[in-house]
Amino acid sequence: MRYTFGVIKLFEVFAYSGQPKSGNGNKLLRLSRILAVLAASSLVACASLPEDPEARAEAVALNDPAEPLNRSVFEFNRGVDTLILRPVSEAYRQTLPQAGQDMVRNFLNNLKSPVVFANDLMQGEVDRAGETFGRFIFNTTIGVGGLFDIAGIEHHSEDFGQTLATWGASEGPYLVLPLIGPSPVRDTVGLVADYYLDPVAHYFDNVDRGNLNWVRAGARAIDTRSRNIETLDDIERSAIDYYATIRSLYRQRRKDEIMNGQNDGTVPMPEISLETEDDDLDEKYTLLKTE
Repeated sequence: MRYTFGVIKLFEVFAYSGQPKSGNGNKLLRLSRILAVLAASSLVACASLPEDPEARAEAVALNDPAEPLNRSVFEFNRGVDTLILRPVSEAYRQTLPQAGQDMVRNFLNNLKSPVVFANDLMQGEVDRAGETFGRFIFNTTIGVGGLFDIAGIEHHSEDFGQTLATWGASEGPYLVLPLIGPSPVRDTVGLVADYYLDPVAHYFDNVDRGNLNWVRAGARAIDTRSRNIETLDDIERSAIDYYATIRSLYRQRRKDEIMNGQNDGTVPMPEISLETEDDDLDEKYTLLKTE
């Protein structure tokens, strides 16, 4: 119980500090508070483990004590994907040439570079931070605001959830959040923290254009989903339990990201999130996770 209240208190710190001034910014502030409530509600559900010893042991091993709630949210997300995200993504892929799609991806990746740079530094990855900074400068200037990836430096993704992991924070109970998807407590905290680390988001708020943050998140979702339609279809067709498969793949991918690909030889797993920035699209995919 002390763990639960400790996490809730941490969310309060993120949600009530550095409050945006504009009305649109306050919408994002409310989003961070909603994330805190959702995570806290799931943690309360986590307090109720099965009484049966075998079922209890299995729940502890999976670290998914809120599985019934998570499965319900997962099905809701699948419904949104089926009715909205996938059709829009298919239309996007059919109407915009590949070169245009690449420009969208390059631009969105470039906007996220300051957050990646900050997390590189917080993880003590000085060389990777230098790569991120150089990539951002070249692509922003010569690459026309990031539309063209001309830096010749391999892109990588970092977020505050990964930073917390390198600091020794445990994953916490597995959660599935509405529209966000798989996001254990550590990664949910990271989502809120990354918003406050993002100078682009703050700029949009300060010029009363906070709605552009939602546009950016939506563009990321559509672009990533459009690139991975067949991959998700194949995984869903072959999975006996689609929910359990996604849970496993998410955890394996996060482990690979936290270790910067220097794992025990396992293949990098697909991205189970809207906010993927990886370019290896044959092995990365998304399932409704917003920033």
